[in-house]
Amino acid sequence: MFVSNKKNYENTPAFVSSAHIVSRTRTATQAMGTAENGRTILRAGSVFPANDATAEGITLHDVDLTHGDQPVAVMVEGYVYESRLPQAVDALAKPEIPEIKFEEYNATEGE
Repeated sequence: MFVSNKKNYENTPAFVSSAHIVSRTRTATQAMGTAENGRTILRAGSVFPANDATAEGITLHDVDLTHGDQPVAVMVEGYVYESRLPQAVDALAKPEIPEIKFEEYNATEGE
């Protein structure tokens, strides 16, 4: 496993709508990533392991898979703004992740 010294100053991904989440560590394979500027990246907000009936959760952070498989935090319980995910969650995936609640983003919320 390749480990790099990367500083990440982000606290919560923009698609998470509540402070209460439950996540599990899973292994992301290179096949799950997409090529971006010569690197293989699995984007935060991706349905893991695939956007279909095999769904287990939603990735919380970007993961660089260029040098091989890497651990990834996968949200298995919590609230997310569906419109802020990088791709729409497939109708086959939603029943497989029942503890993740999908909400619509409201820009005026909290005003």
